Amino acid sequence: MNVNLEDGEDAMQFIVSLLTWQNLIRLIDILVIWFLIYELLILIRGTRAVQLFRGILIIILVKVVSWYVGLSTVSWLMDQVINWGVIAIVIIFQPEIRRGLEHLGRGSFFTAHQTTNETEEELIKQLDQAIQYMSKRRIGALISIQMNTGLEEYIETGIPLDADISGALLINTFIPNTPLHDGAVIIKDNRIAVAAAYLPLSDSKLIPKELGTRHRAAVGISEVTDALTIVISEETGEVSITKDNELIRNMSQSDYLKFLRAQLYKHEPQHRDNLLTKLYAKFGRRGGGRHEQK
Repeated sequence: MNVNLEDGEDAMQFIVSLLTWQNLIRLIDILVIWFLIYELLILIRGTRAVQLFRGILIIILVKVVSWYVGLSTVSWLMDQVINWGVIAIVIIFQPEIRRGLEHLGRGSFFTAHQTTNETEEELIKQLDQAIQYMSKRRIGALISIQMNTGLEEYIETGIPLDADISGALLINTFIPNTPLHDGAVIIKDNRIAVAAAYLPLSDSKLIPKELGTRHRAAVGISEVTDALTIVISEETGEVSITKDNELIRNMSQSDYLKFLRAQLYKHEPQHRDNLLTKLYAKFGRRGGGRHEQK
């Protein structure tokens, strides 16, 4: 019994010794770095900066390996690439850097957005209203819905609206000979973010030749992101949807409604949690689970 008490006291002393101010500072330092890396990955997801990040990792890996092996020339070359690359990155990726600073300034790191099936159903209802009107009148339209991959790179090319989802607004946007009818409407967080946005055109030779620029743009955005994009042909009124590099053509009302619900619905109300909420869910609930088991 005494041995157990002594072991317990030794363990407590060891724990107390770890809880020094210097160790606490080190822990905070590690958490801050981890937090910044996490937010950086979230921010660049779905942008051209992803390829840049991969390139940086490769350069660092080559640098470490060359230094460890003793390849002095390669190591010196990687040093020069890193030194001058910082300047090149600042020049080339000004929009991404600006967006990151704006993202930080808005304080969205500490906010969470809630989505439920009710809000998604309202989105689908307004989309259906617009699709039916424009399809029957053969009004061309291109509507892209952001899913998990960010579309900021393409949102910046459009005209900001930041409006509530409205079938009437979508219809008026695509009426021919109006300022906003060319390009795509992008929907983000159940709001119309922008209109007249430019989407990347696909070079795929598998796209039927009778399909025009809108369909190529819809396929193009599905090749580089997981966005769900709705296309209405102005020649035939045909409704098509692209998702994950797949083009589904000639969809009836019941077809696209079923597809939209399958893609947009949540099985239960979910939160797009921020980092603090995820940390609490991971560590706080884990501790609560141990308490309940007792």
